[in-house]
Amino acid sequence: MSETIYKCLVIGLGGIGSSTLYWLSQRLGKNVIGLEQFKLGHHNGGSQDESRIIRYLYHDGKYCRLAAGAYQCWEHVEAESGLQLVYKTGAVDIARKGSGREHVAADYMRAMRETGNTCYQLDAQDMMEKFPQFKLVGEHLAHFDPEGGLVDAALANAVHIQLSRKHGAHIVQEAKVIHCKSFGHYTCVTTTKGDFFARKVIVTSGAWVNQVINQFGANIPVVVSQEQVHYFATPNIKDFTKERFPCYIYHADKYDIYGLPIHGNSGTKVGIDYCRAPTTADTRTFDVDQVRLDACVKFLSEVIPGSLGDILYSKTCLYTVTRDREFVVDSLASIGHPEVIVCCGAGHAYKFASVLGKICADLSLDGMTRWDITGFRYQRPAVTDPNFKFSPLLAKPETKAKL
Repeated sequence: MSETIYKCLVIGLGGIGSSTLYWLSQRLGKNVIGLEQFKLGHHNGGSQDESRIIRYLYHDGKYCRLAAGAYQCWEHVEAESGLQLVYKTGAVDIARKGSGREHVAADYMRAMRETGNTCYQLDAQDMMEKFPQFKLVGEHLAHFDPEGGLVDAALANAVHIQLSRKHGAHIVQEAKVIHCKSFGHYTCVTTTKGDFFARKVIVTSGAWVNQVINQFGANIPVVVSQEQVHYFATPNIKDFTKERFPCYIYHADKYDIYGLPIHGNSGTKVGIDYCRAPTTADTRTFDVDQVRLDACVKFLSEVIPGSLGDILYSKTCLYTVTRDREFVVDSLASIGHPEVIVCCGAGHAYKFASVLGKICADLSLDGMTRWDITGFRYQRPAVTDPNFKFSPLLAKPETKAKL
């Protein structure tokens, strides 16, 4: 138990939470504390693994613009740590013409042009000349983002934590939140490790978000979905290094399938974006679904056959998906709790973790941020209207991939 009243307290130290703690520690030093219910670096949530895609290439301009902030903030962390976290491999989205998905790919190009980002349109022949690892049968539409690539997620989380400690931040592991209560100018957060007090509370607890914010009278309607990725021990290692192979999203008839080059191990990585496998944070399993694994193998055998090999391993994670699959980044001032900031990444936030942490820090200390977050407010129909249709859960193939 601590009698200290901290200026800020962060609940959940995954990708966004560790970033928030880092940015707060730069301004507050010892006057900030972070609480994590598990051990740091755990695999129970949505922020683990060797690599995550980062890109400007998005279907909506607000994410293209936010990506600029993400790159800037990752560069800041790289400069302070001396470690490389972002690798620009290029990123490509692909759809087969006539499949009903090519208009999804076209939205990516439209958003990139509207925001002034460089993006190249390629046909199937262009793609296979640039990246001969792909075997595209029939006409395809593709868009190439030369700035896209991957973030070393596990390393980035660790770096945020270590730099936070350098600046004086306090960190308590295995401190599961039991209760929160506001007392005017401060909040008491009761955990399995005792009580902690703070002027501002920032909730970045992923799939456990509602377990925390419900205690302030808030709720974000979400579906927690168990997702999975697979690593294949390709014999063609050199062809799938970061220097030769891009990150990609393929808009197939049933799934949006994504992949990354080799990083952190010797395998190519593949997964399906948002498989809609509802679970809860506390009842999920770590079991791999064979149907989804088979779908990935079938896709790779047809489109990127050289990437296949024995399965190195598969692993699961959690998506916490809002009804419109947009972020929530806001204070709870609209329901009487300006001392509480909440950030929910909707299953596609890791690439933005650096800038979302900065935004959460800004909102906590300044009440504002220079980045446009108007589309991520708590007070919007997808969060507060009980009749809002939960579109991602019922999504048809037209749903845009947001991983």
